[in-house]
Parts: sequence; C-alpha cells; structure tokens
Amino acid sequence: MGKAEEKTEGEGRGGAAGEALIRKARMADVEPIHRMITEWSRLQSMLPRSRAELYESLRDFQVAEADGRVVGCAALVIAWENLAEIRSLGVAADYQGRGIGRRLVEACLAEARRIGVRRVFALTANVAFFQRLAFRSVPKEELPHKIWGDCIKCPKFPDC
Repeated sequence: MGKAEEKTEGEGRGGAAGEALIRKARMADVEPIHRMITEWSRLQSMLPRSRAELYESLRDFQVAEADGRVVGCAALVIAWENLAEIRSLGVAADYQGRGIGRRLVEACLAEARRIGVRRVFALTANVAFFQRLAFRSVPKEELPHKIWGDCIKCPKFPDC
C-alpha cells in the first residue's frame, strides 16, 4: 500500500455502551493485543508478534475498547524519515462492521500528522479496505528495503 490522503480531523473517540473507545495502549493491553494478533496470524491475515515485540512497541499501539475489553488494535511504526507504517490492524470478529478498523487507522493517521510524518503505508492483503480510506497501491519497490524485513516472516512471501 502507499500514501494516505489526509481526510479526517478527529481520532473518532467513542465510549457509549457497546461503542468502542479508541485510545493509546497501556501495559494491561499487551495480553489482549497478543491474543488478537495471534488469532489473526493463524488465519494468515496478519504477521505474528511476540509478547517481547509488543512490550517494546507498546507506545506505537492504539486500541479499541468496548464493553470492558480490547476489541481492536493498530500500530503506527516509524519506518524512515517522513515515513510510517500502519501494522497489526485487527478487530475482534464480533465487533467487525462497526467502523472500528477505520477509526483505528484514523487515530494512527492523526498521530502521524501530530509528529510530522507525511507518508503512511500498510502492507496488506485487504487492499480494498485501505483504498476506501484514501490509500493508493504502490509497488513495494518504492518503499525502502528496510521495510521488506517483515516480508520474509510472511507465509505469502515472495508471492504476495
């Protein structure tokens, strides 16, 4: 995926009963994030992340919390000067279709704007989702080779 077009101002906060609150991750969120990522990685929809990786990158994560539990997550990871990646985007199956994934991406994009990052990409199999959020497809060769390090961990590599 490629560059995101800026199109929203807020972070899409919520909080009413059954509605997800988007917030920065906390230490207590590592286990639910790990469970969610592990489940999606079993379905080959996401790369697995170890607990150690999650603790090291916890400040990169946004979570969606609803009904007292973490129901979604996404991370904004700085890749290079003026370039960041949205990774580990997942929403619990019973909360899909409620706009939580979109709100998590918007929260990551708001953070990118806040810190001065102008280009954001996602390596994804769900191209249509990101295109609806104003991302455009680009050849991975346009991204720094450093980014490809994660590609080697993917079961779909090199035929993605």
